[in-house]
Amino acid sequence: MKGRKSGDRENEIKLAVPNAGAARRLLRGAGFRVSKPRVFETNAVLDTPDHAILHAGALLRIRQAGKHGILTYKGPEDSDGPHKSRLEVESEIADAKATQFILGNLGYHPVFRYDKYRTEFTLPGESGTAMLDETPIGVYLELEGSPRWVDRTARRLGFSPTDYIKSSYGRLYADHCAAQGRERGDMVFPARHA
Repeated sequence: MKGRKSGDRENEIKLAVPNAGAARRLLRGAGFRVSKPRVFETNAVLDTPDHAILHAGALLRIRQAGKHGILTYKGPEDSDGPHKSRLEVESEIADAKATQFILGNLGYHPVFRYDKYRTEFTLPGESGTAMLDETPIGVYLELEGSPRWVDRTARRLGFSPTDYIKSSYGRLYADHCAAQGRERGDMVFPARHA
């Protein structure tokens, strides 16, 4: 878990990759090593009935990653540049279900669920993180760090700014469903639809 404090900035991009094996080979070839092993994550995006948080461009999320629960607030994006940059505040929570129950009683209810398997990689001596996300709609590398680190790392991995994706997984899933002519629901693995 990232130890974010109030006022920390998140600066990131996503990169689409063909599959997890290809992404691992790219990262290993560039000197990256696993810093956090692969873990299943389930995420619940919460909002008010009128979607006030999402309409403001912000996000309130509860994530269960293995045995760890994380409550996250992300502010509106504040950059027109090639990276997604915004305020991010995270806090570990002992019980994700209890936290969701409390927030539900305050008027914040799940509006979107999404799953992924995440493996985190770091490059010795550097401060950024490369995350390999295996999702129901494809595999992505997420690079998070300073703008300079993100650009340098993307180049090292063979990508250019035209490959950068700033969209959230919610937006990517909505676009995926629209392209397939399907109604949007939750972005969960098939066994979780029940």
